[in-house]
Amino acid sequence: MNKKKRSLLSYYKPYKGLLALDLFFAMMGAGVSLILPLIVRYITNKVIYQESEAVWNTIVSLTIVMVGLLVLELACNFYITYWGHIMGARMEYGMRNEIFGHYQKLSFAFYDNQKVGQLMSRVTNDLFEITELLHHGPEDVMISLIKILGAIVILWNINVRLTLVVVLFLPLIFCFALYLNRKMKRVFKENRVKMADINGQIEDNLSGIRVVKSFANENIELEKFKEGNNRFLQTKRNSYFYMGTYHSVLNAMLTGVTIAVVLTGARLLTTSAMEVTDLITFLLYIANFTEPVKKLINFTEQFQNGYSGYVRFQEIMEIEPDIADRREAKPLGQVEGQVEFEDVSFRYEENTEIVLDHINLQVPAGSYVALVGSSGGGKTTLCSLIPRFYDVTSGQIRIDGRDIRDVTLKSLRENIGIVQQDVYLFAGTVMDNILYGKPDASREEVIEAAKNANAHDFIMELPEGYDTDIGQRGVKLSGGQKQRISIARVFLKNPPILIFDEATSALDNESERVVQESLEHLAKDRTTFVIAHRLSTIRNAERILVLTENGIEEQGTHEELMALHGAYEKLYNM
Repeated sequence: MNKKKRSLLSYYKPYKGLLALDLFFAMMGAGVSLILPLIVRYITNKVIYQESEAVWNTIVSLTIVMVGLLVLELACNFYITYWGHIMGARMEYGMRNEIFGHYQKLSFAFYDNQKVGQLMSRVTNDLFEITELLHHGPEDVMISLIKILGAIVILWNINVRLTLVVVLFLPLIFCFALYLNRKMKRVFKENRVKMADINGQIEDNLSGIRVVKSFANENIELEKFKEGNNRFLQTKRNSYFYMGTYHSVLNAMLTGVTIAVVLTGARLLTTSAMEVTDLITFLLYIANFTEPVKKLINFTEQFQNGYSGYVRFQEIMEIEPDIADRREAKPLGQVEGQVEFEDVSFRYEENTEIVLDHINLQVPAGSYVALVGSSGGGKTTLCSLIPRFYDVTSGQIRIDGRDIRDVTLKSLRENIGIVQQDVYLFAGTVMDNILYGKPDASREEVIEAAKNANAHDFIMELPEGYDTDIGQRGVKLSGGQKQRISIARVFLKNPPILIFDEATSALDNESERVVQESLEHLAKDRTTFVIAHRLSTIRNAERILVLTENGIEEQGTHEELMALHGAYEKLYNM
């Protein structure tokens, strides 16, 4: 079965045993609740008219039976509550793994158009509602149907006319519930969208809290949040209006059933068409009858919540990764590092302008190539095509003569190291972040990588050295320190191909000098692409490419390009 087109019911498959037992105990518990009023009827109809000694013996026997039924009901309810929730939690665990794993497969193009908070909402809020439905739904339906149908059968055998009074109310109750549920379905879906918007806004604000505070814009952020929160409140108000109507009218209808039974029963009593004990039994069953009717109708509300969450879950799962391994893809194997662009064109989306147009480029293994040009010229895009963060629109990129689309993504990216201007460090220790380059590396290998990146000395000055917690995104470190840890991470990875994406442009002069030294050490004997913001940092490059909207407009060494008095000279003089 295609995982992306799974039905909601298919998630029960690994838990068929648990589900069967859950439904079995739900059925048993419902059966117990149907038996108890019959025992009361037997006592009031038969037992109280027996001789005193026989009465006592019968009451003792019935007490033992009722205590036994009580214990059985307790055991059934415990299983339903404990193991039913365990089943739901396991389903949630599996679905959360499924959607998170799918997130990992989706390309940059997907994330370019998404908000992190909304994606998080699908992993948390939506999945909780789905698994509440998957857990409670079957047992609630089972319990309700057994109690309702069982009560109707028993009542029919006691008094047909009074049972018809009860049965006539059911179509009205369910028609009303179905009508309101159509209204609620729409507002519940709106609630989910608005909740995801709020999550996105919170994530955006907290991620940029330092920018917010540096501009003293807390009040502006609060106002923006209030607007989103007000929209959410309005959709909640709509949903609560329908819920209020739904529950109040439903309760009135169920109370109306009791009133109708009492009035009809009283009439039947006056004509001796019914015994008092039968009316008492009827009222006991009505009390037992209304609770499952409510539960069955509440299930429809739960279904709307859970299914709208499942629809949003499926929306993500049905998105095919636009960058994936071909069926015949093979591992890249030993890499020398020769990179070739053949007639490569690229645009981000259909009907958008071309970013790269018919690029041809050959980079021998071990070369040091710098890319310069005005902002928007396609430098970062060109480098992003090498590890297949995006796929070429046309043409080919080859590494050691092999089309990168014919090799596995994992092996391709394992052979490419990237140092970016905007360094991302994970919450955790210095050791954790360097190990990200090679998770199975030894402590000695990590320290050696840090030394190569000129990071060891400052790391040892931290309170706990390599075991120092650096905070969210490395907030406890300076820009130069964060950059050197990211370089140490790449040193540990030890790839044959490197991409430096303006890796020093955000640093002060002193930090830039140290980081530049680390980068040059890292680039030795590796195929290296450097996207340069400060042209002074790439004067010694073996080859400099000038990218403009016309493609590679100029290429050569610094001296050769300056002698051309063209685009490079203008950039350099700027």
